[in-house]
Amino acid sequence: QVQLVESGGGLVQAGGSLRLSCAASGRTFSRHAMGWFRQAPGKEREFVATISWTGDTTSYADSVKGRFTISRDNAKNTGSLQMNSLKPEDTAVYYCAARVGPIATTRQYYGYWGQGTQVTVSS
Repeated sequence: QVQLVESGGGLVQAGGSLRLSCAASGRTFSRHAMGWFRQAPGKEREFVATISWTGDTTSYADSVKGRFTISRDNAKNTGSLQMNSLKPEDTAVYYCAARVGPIATTRQYYGYWGQGTQVTVSS
């Protein structure tokens, strides 16, 4: 089992930045790919970014490419999502997820999830 806890969400104005963190515990997190997903009210949970367990492979949704950066520190069992140039449409609950194996952009492939952290971007 891997337990994931997100933090760092909050209210920010459009154009601002936030850094989300994901703290992992339990099984060896370093062998898990990590992903970030988000869910806005009334919408499906959607892929945001993912990173391999080695940290050398990443993938981003087109909507966040160039603005968001995913990273991880296996020594500290943590992952992060740096979000810059935030837009009102980025408003959502953001979830950290983990899976054994390579990166994936589909939520069904992730077996471990955090409880989510709210990000609200005002215009």
